[in-house]
Amino acid sequence: MKMNNRFKFGLIGKNISYSFSKKYFTEKFQKLGLNTFRYHNYDLPEIDEFPFILYQREEHFKGFNVTIPYKESIIKYLDEVEEEAQKIGAVNTIKVTSENKLIGYNTDVYGFQKSIASILIKHHKKALILGTGGASKAVSYALNKLKIEHKFVSRKDSENNFLYSDLNEKIIQTYTIIINCTPLGTHPNIEDSPNIPYQYITNKHLLFDLIYNPTETKFLKEGKKRGAITKNGYEMLELQAEKSWEIWNS
Repeated sequence: MKMNNRFKFGLIGKNISYSFSKKYFTEKFQKLGLNTFRYHNYDLPEIDEFPFILYQREEHFKGFNVTIPYKESIIKYLDEVEEEAQKIGAVNTIKVTSENKLIGYNTDVYGFQKSIASILIKHHKKALILGTGGASKAVSYALNKLKIEHKFVSRKDSENNFLYSDLNEKIIQTYTIIINCTPLGTHPNIEDSPNIPYQYITNKHLLFDLIYNPTETKFLKEGKKRGAITKNGYEMLELQAEKSWEIWNS
């Protein structure tokens, strides 16, 4: 990267004032002495506003991160999607090339896989993924790579899903990994949590929450109370952010 130019990065999402990315990358630029680099939040009510951001050409865009709820709907605006992101059907990192081409990647897979691998125990063989959005697709892809059988839990009926109302003692005992990919419990709504029968969770379970604000959601507190291993999404975010940085600089 030429250091004499002004470069711009940003986060595409909705209701993202709380976001991790802006603070993380702003501090990173300061540490690296990249004084002409800026990171902005682009809080879009609708994804069809995305093209208008690209017309702000006073600085050169080098890349974007993409968060809820646009990881799938952003794809139609990209010139190219890297193979893994294509298979997943969700993009959370965009590289802007010197020819102003937009290339989509998924670094959530890398972040999640690395973050959960360090806390898995032999008996963690089956997982429930709560939610069916873009983040859950990356989680599913990572679980396939880890050879962990899994099912989605959704409010809508479909053949590879459980409904929340299906979850009973037997299912919870069988699926000892439970991953929250919904926004339920995010600040300021910290009293919310996915509607699962927490009474059946034991010390055999692992509860992973993609949320990192608050650091301990109600979902994780309920798991910890019953002896489960718990982890939030902060490390996953750091890992995927570093991967994004690598992509933007490659």
